[in-house]
Amino acid sequence: MSTTSEQTTDRRPLHERVAADLRDEILSGAVLPGAVLPTAELQQRFATSSATVEQALDVLREEGLVTRCADTAEAVPDSVVLEHRQRTMRPSRSLAPADPGQPFRWVTEARKRGVRANCALLEVKQVPRPPAHVARALGLDAAAPVLLRSQILTFDDEPAGLVKAYFPLDIVRGTAMTEHRKVRGGTSTLLARLGYPPLRCVDSVSARIPTQEQHALLKLPPNVPVLRTFRVVYSDHDRPVEVHDTVESGHLYELQYEFTQAL
Repeated sequence: MSTTSEQTTDRRPLHERVAADLRDEILSGAVLPGAVLPTAELQQRFATSSATVEQALDVLREEGLVTRCADTAEAVPDSVVLEHRQRTMRPSRSLAPADPGQPFRWVTEARKRGVRANCALLEVKQVPRPPAHVARALGLDAAAPVLLRSQILTFDDEPAGLVKAYFPLDIVRGTAMTEHRKVRGGTSTLLARLGYPPLRCVDSVSARIPTQEQHALLKLPPNVPVLRTFRVVYSDHDRPVEVHDTVESGHLYELQYEFTQAL
């Protein structure tokens, strides 16, 4: 059921509310790719003007969810739903070190799902005083230095994730991880070779409003949230050896976790 302005406490502009309802139907699969969204029907459904409907559809066009119908003589053309753009990723599949000669697991798993995935290294540097939440997660003193490796993840050449990965400097000092270049097989592979195989991880996932940096680097459309995943990776003796502070574009990324019953 559509909600009118008289029935709701939602203070967003009406066109944003209309876009939100349509976005949810597209991303959930209730409206499939190729479906036509007739402007006149949307006007009636949401009890609003064609101008408001057009504003709502403009929002979805900017997110790549709909496009205008081609070859139409209508003053306000109907729109057609494009693909469901959120790519489902399984974080548990990317923990293990990569097989010899293969890219790191995140890339491999994305490619299995038909996504042209890649990563671009932004910076590698030593941080004398890491963020407090990172130091706590790694079990370090506030003044203990860490190594930061940050990178952009892309889906089909479109920015999809921003990763800031932190490592205890005493573990990685003098290794390829401290150099400004990709690590063959990913950091998990190198940590395993150093004697710190990733055995367990704990993910804390939340929805956030993007910061200015995140909005710029991920080239986000307006009003799109991000998923923030804070991952702590543990090795032998439950030692934390890696922290990932990651934000993923909300309109491109879906996380899937699988659980079995705990005994």
